[in-house]
Amino acid sequence: MAFIRKTRKKNPNAKRYEVISFDEAIQKDLKVMDATALTLCRDQQLPIAVFNIFKSGALKNILLGQNEGTLVMPNVH
Repeated sequence: MAFIRKTRKKNPNAKRYEVISFDEAIQKDLKVMDATALTLCRDQQLPIAVFNIFKSGALKNILLGQNEGTLVMPNVH
């Protein structure tokens, strides 16, 4: 799982975000977690790794700093 503009099953042209800011995720109303949780993490400057926990090796990839899912960060330019 990652931040995706629309579900790929519903829209094969859906865009996957590798990195996105909290403000952009909230503004675009992306639906992986609720806006309150995103806002709290943003206010504490706590980055979030959003990934598919059911994908084999995904957590290991996150922990090793590899590109897996979406990284939500306070400031992305």
